[in-house]
Amino acid sequence: MFGQNQNQDLGAELFKTWTDEQRQEEVLKLVQGFRAGLPVGIMCKMVETIVGGQAEARTYLLELMTVEERQAAVDSEVGGMKPLLESYLL
Repeated sequence: MFGQNQNQDLGAELFKTWTDEQRQEEVLKLVQGFRAGLPVGIMCKMVETIVGGQAEARTYLLELMTVEERQAAVDSEVGGMKPLLESYLL
């Protein structure tokens, strides 16, 4: 039986086999999901897993989201999550 960490690693390994186009399409789906109500923290972590790291996730999110969307997402958060979101979105 696979543990939770092994399952997460399997997903990350699969994403490594994807082309840049496949990654961008999946990230765009997540951004659209965010626009429809997906929590911003979940979107950021899923994008990070798909593209291989926080710096890469930030690059994709800066490209696919407007400045206004990113600022509003950060402004809507309070507490410990806010600095993390700032590192992804601003």
